[in-house]
Amino acid sequence: MGEIEEKKYSIYEMSEKKPCVAYMTGLNEARYIIYVSPQIEAMLGFSMEEWSADPDLYFRQLHYEDRERVLAEVHQSHNEGKPFRSEYRLLARDGRIVWVHDEAIVVRDEAGRPRFMQGIMFDISEDKRQEEMLRKRESRFRTIFEKVAVGIALVNLEGQVMESNPALQQMFGYSEEELRNSFLNELTHPDDVTVDGDIKNGLLAAESDHYQIEKRYIRKDGEMIWGRLNVSLVRGSGGEPQFMICMVEDITERKQLESQFHQSQKMETVGRLAGGIAHDFNNLLTVIKGYTQLSLIELPEDHPSRENIEEIRKASERAAELTQKLLAFSRRQVLDLKVLDLNDVVRGLEKMVSRIIGEDIEMFTALADDLGRVKTDPGQIEQVILNLGVNARDAMPNGGKLAIETANVELDENYARKHISVIPGAYVMLSVSDTGIGMPPEVKEHIFEPFYTTKEKDKGTGLGLSTIYGIVKQSGGNIWVYSEPGRGTAFKIYLPRVEEEVDRIPSRDDTDHLPKGNETVLLVEDEPSVRGLAARVLREQGYTVLEATDGDEAMSIAQEHIDEEIHLLLTDVVMPRMGGKELIKWIRTLHRKIKVLFISGYTDHTITYHAGLKPGTPFLQKPFSPTALAKKVREVLDQ
Repeated sequence: MGEIEEKKYSIYEMSEKKPCVAYMTGLNEARYIIYVSPQIEAMLGFSMEEWSADPDLYFRQLHYEDRERVLAEVHQSHNEGKPFRSEYRLLARDGRIVWVHDEAIVVRDEAGRPRFMQGIMFDISEDKRQEEMLRKRESRFRTIFEKVAVGIALVNLEGQVMESNPALQQMFGYSEEELRNSFLNELTHPDDVTVDGDIKNGLLAAESDHYQIEKRYIRKDGEMIWGRLNVSLVRGSGGEPQFMICMVEDITERKQLESQFHQSQKMETVGRLAGGIAHDFNNLLTVIKGYTQLSLIELPEDHPSRENIEEIRKASERAAELTQKLLAFSRRQVLDLKVLDLNDVVRGLEKMVSRIIGEDIEMFTALADDLGRVKTDPGQIEQVILNLGVNARDAMPNGGKLAIETANVELDENYARKHISVIPGAYVMLSVSDTGIGMPPEVKEHIFEPFYTTKEKDKGTGLGLSTIYGIVKQSGGNIWVYSEPGRGTAFKIYLPRVEEEVDRIPSRDDTDHLPKGNETVLLVEDEPSVRGLAARVLREQGYTVLEATDGDEAMSIAQEHIDEEIHLLLTDVVMPRMGGKELIKWIRTLHRKIKVLFISGYTDHTITYHAGLKPGTPFLQKPFSPTALAKKVREVLDQ
């Protein structure tokens, strides 16, 4: 027993110096405990005497999930003579689970027979708890890393991707293998490669641990996307840089909305300027056109000045067309709103469009059955289709295909979020697409702006698409263009669907006959030249004309003629101090049966729909000809 006592003493000394339990146990058939160090009671709650008196206590306290494995490992150590090393769980007296790291050797006699085991059990419960906490944290991080919608990449200090999450892979269109060891900067748009170079260098130079920047990236399929890049530097315990966490949020949709908003604001500003200019020009053109027509009526056919005046008339007509386009763009023209079936409009224009585009362009239509109805100006929507046809022709100099389509569509909340100013609801779509040269993004961004054109000098005014834009917007709709260089262009117009019955469009009277009359007209116009022209035309047709420069003077005249009938109030919509709406309310308190005809160079949306000019209100758009004035006055008086 001297050898046993010596080993017992040696293990006992070791157990006193370390947080562990030393033990010696016999290996013969009548198992017995030779020695257990005192720490066993603190570790498991059983005293040294209990362990010595009950050799099977150890096996009973082995956790049931570990018992079979540990016993197999003990037998293997006995049989092979190798050291025993294992981690497993023991049950303490109070039910606690204690993790131990057990290291033991088999002591053999001179004949090589195993006599007993001696070993040390370390309590590693705290280590296991820390490992479990770390594992849970790692699991939570992995879950976030894998499931979060933001792209994440772990990038080394050289800029190579060490690891990427599914969101980043989906965002850029690359697999995990393709992204691993690639350089994140290789995916950056060429124009943005250097935008964060100095910031990144400052990061590595310990000037900061984080930066954020917005930049463009190129997906695997070639599509450009915008990303908000957040870069955080991870440092070691000594403060040395180790790697970077790069988080990329796809903000393409937000950027598109910002661009749409800025473009919308710019168009609104330009529209107000254009509308104001057009309004002033309309006053001038009304006078020029009016006196030109009167001069042509008075001059004999062989008069030497007649040819010169005719050229003035033609020039004024062209100028009037330009101002009308500016008014259309600025949404300051009065629309003759009718309920229409767009299929009927398209069918009525097919032959005309075919002649415009030429024989080398194949045209076809795809018109939806049961197409919903829209409310817009018939003449204006015809102009939209014709202008788009001309644009398509110019985009296909070597021939191609032109398609005009209609469809019922529902624009939902998701679509509205991506397209500013769109209200979700039921719409009718009118699409005009071609197989022409297409447009790059920098051209597409400006195409609806007035006077913007890519055509050669003297080949276009740059007002065609801006006119379309204004007509669609004033009709309560939206227009979007889809185009890529070499892949053609598609214009899609969405007009609100209405449930009303289709209106009958009356035929137009294109004769130059000036109808006469003998009624009294109160003419209110603050522009002297326009007022003078209108008064002359009406007097020459037999009317009695009372002239007023503004609303105050008109009220005085109406008061003076309280005992006489004034048949018609011919008034500008917008005037200093008192507008047409306020004037008509007051005058009707004195002349209840008076009829009204409004004139103006333009009307704002507010005036048109909220200041008395509701659809159907008699209205004459400047610049007007003497013929148009005489016909409109007669039409209103005869209603």
